[in-house]
Amino acid sequence: MNFDNRPIGVFDSGIGGLTVLKHLVALMPQEHFIYLGDTARVPYGNKSAETVQLYSRQCAAFLREHDVKLIVVACNTASALALEDLRQSQSIPVIGVIDPAARSAVASTRNGHIGVIGTRATITSRAYEHSIMQHVQGTAPKIHSVTCPLFVPLVEEGWLHSDATTFIAREYLRTLVDAHIDTLVLGCTHYPMLAPVLSTIVPDAELIDCGQCAASEAQSLVKPCTPTDQHGTIHAYVTDQTPAFTALAESFLGFPIGIPERVVIDGPDERKATS
Repeated sequence: MNFDNRPIGVFDSGIGGLTVLKHLVALMPQEHFIYLGDTARVPYGNKSAETVQLYSRQCAAFLREHDVKLIVVACNTASALALEDLRQSQSIPVIGVIDPAARSAVASTRNGHIGVIGTRATITSRAYEHSIMQHVQGTAPKIHSVTCPLFVPLVEEGWLHSDATTFIAREYLRTLVDAHIDTLVLGCTHYPMLAPVLSTIVPDAELIDCGQCAASEAQSLVKPCTPTDQHGTIHAYVTDQTPAFTALAESFLGFPIGIPERVVIDGPDERKATS
């Protein structure tokens, strides 16, 4: 086998993509990873498509400077609005989080009722609906999409098991319960942190973690590193050194990665490490 010791690049508009990185590390512990969180410009969801595409190209350019062999777009908004643009401009594989999850949802459903929850930007884009329909063979499923804008701040506040979070989740998912969904797509990389709560509300539904699905696709595309008894490395970079990043990163990943390095990526002559 020909081995490839180059790292895998992962970028997100902020910290949610760390849940994707967690699955990547679990599936490929010997691989090296470069993670970039564009924390200075988060969220992408309130930006125009042209701006999201520009930011995504800049993130990809930064990762390419680290000679990555694959880019994982660990952001639903960027996956919806910039994935094809990136694929056309890059000579290495680029995968997003939407299509792998959509494919898994179609394979999972038995009664033809699929729920999709996400941020307003992701749900409004209808990216999951379009992708799900592309993978359907036979009778088209009924797709029930719901925006859950409070989930991200609840996760970042650490309110993962509070009564308030459960109450809000029940309100958001009420129409999905009434629709008898048997599959629920977690269409935001923050949402897997709420999986225990969501499972109590829709106990009969299969939860589709978009990050886990993307990680499985990434594993199928890369040539592995040289076999070793040692674990691979993780180098994390951010565009703004936010106070909560390190603590949230450990919460999302389940292990510490230290303080990330701050970088500037908003121009080809400005991509340099800063103190």
